[in-house]
Amino acid sequence: MKTNLTIWKSIIPLFGLIIAAACSIFIWKAGMNFPLIIAVILASVVAISCGWSWGDVQQMMVNGVTRALPAVFILLVIGTIIGSWIASGVIPTMIYYGISILNPSWFVPIVALITGIVSITLGTSFTSIATVGLAFMAIGESLGFPPALVAGAVISGAYLGDKLSPLSDTTNVAAALVDTDLFSHIRHMLWDTIPAFLLSLILFWVFGSFEAANSTSRIGSEAIDSIMSGLKDAFVIHPLLLLLPILTVFLMLKRVPALPALMSVGLLGAVIAVVVQGISVSSIVQFMTSGFIITTGVGEIDSLLNRGGLSSMLGTIGMLMIATALGGILEETGTFEVLTGKMMKKVKTAGSLISATLVSTFVVALASGAQFLAVILPARTFVQKYKNMNIDTKNLSRTVESMGTVGINLIPWSVPAVFASGILGVSAWEFIPYAFFIYIVPLINLLFGFTGWTITRKDYSQEREPAHEERKVV
Repeated sequence: MKTNLTIWKSIIPLFGLIIAAACSIFIWKAGMNFPLIIAVILASVVAISCGWSWGDVQQMMVNGVTRALPAVFILLVIGTIIGSWIASGVIPTMIYYGISILNPSWFVPIVALITGIVSITLGTSFTSIATVGLAFMAIGESLGFPPALVAGAVISGAYLGDKLSPLSDTTNVAAALVDTDLFSHIRHMLWDTIPAFLLSLILFWVFGSFEAANSTSRIGSEAIDSIMSGLKDAFVIHPLLLLLPILTVFLMLKRVPALPALMSVGLLGAVIAVVVQGISVSSIVQFMTSGFIITTGVGEIDSLLNRGGLSSMLGTIGMLMIATALGGILEETGTFEVLTGKMMKKVKTAGSLISATLVSTFVVALASGAQFLAVILPARTFVQKYKNMNIDTKNLSRTVESMGTVGINLIPWSVPAVFASGILGVSAWEFIPYAFFIYIVPLINLLFGFTGWTITRKDYSQEREPAHEERKVV
């Protein structure tokens, strides 16, 4: 017989996760897989103690992981794209021309701006980080900029697009779950997204200008010339190779589904590698599977380009599986509802409602590390509360996206942060302080909640009344 989950039992998996994560990061140096497994064990024990059978718990985990399968396939394809785009010379060409034309004084804000434009166009932060983001990391290192600062700019731009693009999965899901029109949702998000991004660009310019002034002492023109000549010696560098990223943008604009589009540009990169770079078919298959490998004699080039491949995504996928299994247990046992129950009773104003939404979304992100869960669970939980208070639900979708889509990167063990860390070669602890956009957006939403700025109202009583009459007729 199932018993109600208490607040104290609900806290156990989250408390265990936080303690284990702190130990793993600061003491064991073992990453986040083991702490997440500990949280899964604790959540399972709590569920069984409340009357669920092991079979029930196992099915909860299966249901959670099933929701992540589309993301798993996309991650695998992105790994192959990185391998084929490096081997084809596409990413080396982007690096080469980027080094030659970018002004160091404006480099860091330009990184955020261009990555943002690409991400809005593609509708995905992951692909933007793995393509132009990876190229910018190489350019930044060659110019002498700290990798953490460049990574912060890449991530800020990538999540500008992930939040605003009508092609973004999270943007579509957030709007659908709260019964609001997609483009109304996007227009309402301009109020927090544009100011946050402009503030981020100013901060990137300040930090970037300071680093540019000191970069000549860290890396000279001879080192840059060595990198550029090393790229030309190792690859055929030609502007026509940039047509492949342009084709990727075109496919996304034509709303070709993400997986077929990404598979197409990945395979096309392999064909270019064979035809243009003269790489054998067996070598390109190995690069797409295990990652690109080259020895040029220039250490900077080797460290930047020896990466990618399907196997490079397995660590991220493993963490995604464990995190979504945990999320499945927490969702189906009602843990989240129990944790937010008392908070919901105290919500009386728009400010307290926005605050509760942000805190709840952060809790889900902290517990699961999964973007979709951090958007879906709070949206489901709070939608009726917003309607009861006659606050337009597009305020809910905007707030949920600010923390669930963007702010989740504040959590070092979240899937987005782990993915970015693996691709860019910078730990989450290093880039989070410089990813200004990811914490300015939630802070602006908090400000809007307590000041009432941009918080739109809507009378939902007329919607509720017809539904009541319809039930009486039936």
